[in-house]
Amino acid sequence: MLYNYLLKFRISGEAFYMKEIKEYCGVFGIYNSEHAAYYTYLGLYALQHRGQESAGIAVFNGKNIDYHKGFGLVSGVFSTEALDSLQGNIAIGHNRYSTSGASDSIDNVQPIVVSSKIGNIAISHNGNIVNALKFRKKLEDEGSIFRGTSDSEVIVHLIVKSKKGTVEEKIIDAVTKLEGAFSLLILNNNKLIALRDPWGFRPLVMGELEDSIIFASETCALDLLGAKYVRDVEPGEMVIVDETGIKSLYPFKNRNCRKSQCIFEFVYFSRPDSHIFGKSVYSIRKEFGKTLARENPVEADVVIAVPDSGLVPAIGYSEESGIPFQLGFIRNHYVGRTFIKPTQKTRDISVKVKLNPVPDVLKGKRVIVIDDSIVRGTTSRKIVRMLKEAGATEVHMRISSPPTKWPCYFGIDTPTKDQLIASNHSIEEIAEYIEADSLAYLSLEGMLKAAGGKECGYCTACFDGDYPISIPKEIIEQAKKE
Repeated sequence: MLYNYLLKFRISGEAFYMKEIKEYCGVFGIYNSEHAAYYTYLGLYALQHRGQESAGIAVFNGKNIDYHKGFGLVSGVFSTEALDSLQGNIAIGHNRYSTSGASDSIDNVQPIVVSSKIGNIAISHNGNIVNALKFRKKLEDEGSIFRGTSDSEVIVHLIVKSKKGTVEEKIIDAVTKLEGAFSLLILNNNKLIALRDPWGFRPLVMGELEDSIIFASETCALDLLGAKYVRDVEPGEMVIVDETGIKSLYPFKNRNCRKSQCIFEFVYFSRPDSHIFGKSVYSIRKEFGKTLARENPVEADVVIAVPDSGLVPAIGYSEESGIPFQLGFIRNHYVGRTFIKPTQKTRDISVKVKLNPVPDVLKGKRVIVIDDSIVRGTTSRKIVRMLKEAGATEVHMRISSPPTKWPCYFGIDTPTKDQLIASNHSIEEIAEYIEADSLAYLSLEGMLKAAGGKECGYCTACFDGDYPISIPKEIIEQAKKE
């Protein structure tokens, strides 16, 4: 039976989960709420799509920081009893998908909480520090003891070991040494501090709920609570919230950092009902589809999508082309992050566990299928085969982003360059491999225009190899080993 083949952990090179590019992390924090832990739980619930491996919440109870964290989905990690035990009016939370550090160690589950000479401190981090290995070695040589292997723990050690005076000065001293992506929430005694790296890789928004101040990775977390969106935390900004009010500092103002907001947030990661980088994810994703239709038209009878991230661009493609949109796939939302045994039979049915084609929509039709990206190509080939087995006479695959040719080192768990099919094969060769009648991608120029223009300051390194930060050789080698 299929059930006997389902496993909790990865045991083969080919994951069952639909995307081989995986989410990174979600962060949430709230200041001045008697329901801080519960609201943080709800905020993490809204951000579940950003990380499904582990979750945690830390709360300042007036004297110390209490915390609860564990492996699994938010709803599984936190019971009513666990939330009731987290009493306090300031809290931060974290959803994790590991991009740096072993995924099976509880010491890597965030928030990271420590007691130190500057008081209790907890950190939630979204991103990836590319010079973390250098500092980890230096800190270990100086006698620091690390409990886990994540780059986030390096940040904690740098803060605690700083010789500067105030907590704010210690944090500034630490983060100005870092290179890479870091949207941070820091809880220190009665302060909540939000900080975004000067390149602006990762989104971080600020909101209000009555007298409470909220920070979150995406606005969908604010919406769930009925909170008001105030603004984005700016690249390079440090926002301090305490009993004196709200204060902003700009510790990176003398650094010449190229604004590099991750455009893949619009392609795949963010929820379509969110606003990030000051823009609507839904509107931009739909415009990707419209631009794709203008750039790559094809005669067909129906437009369908690979759920969920292909749905909105498919609507845009349909509207622009005039070809009707229908639900060609039904997605099973109750599978979770499950991996399967590497037998031929289970490999053949792996995609169908999560997606099932609708023959009434497909039979005898020329089909355009929209997906957000192609990574290794194995999943795309299974999708094309499924559509043809369901009766489609032609399958034309259209991708609402450019070919992914380069790995990301700023917080996205991508394969290495030699595993990315577009880095080693032409579009024609990829089309032949996935067995599609035709294949076309959104152009880089079209994508940037649809997202508001190059002047908005996006990182497109996974498409063009133009990394805004030089990547140390040891990071590249570490990625190959992982």
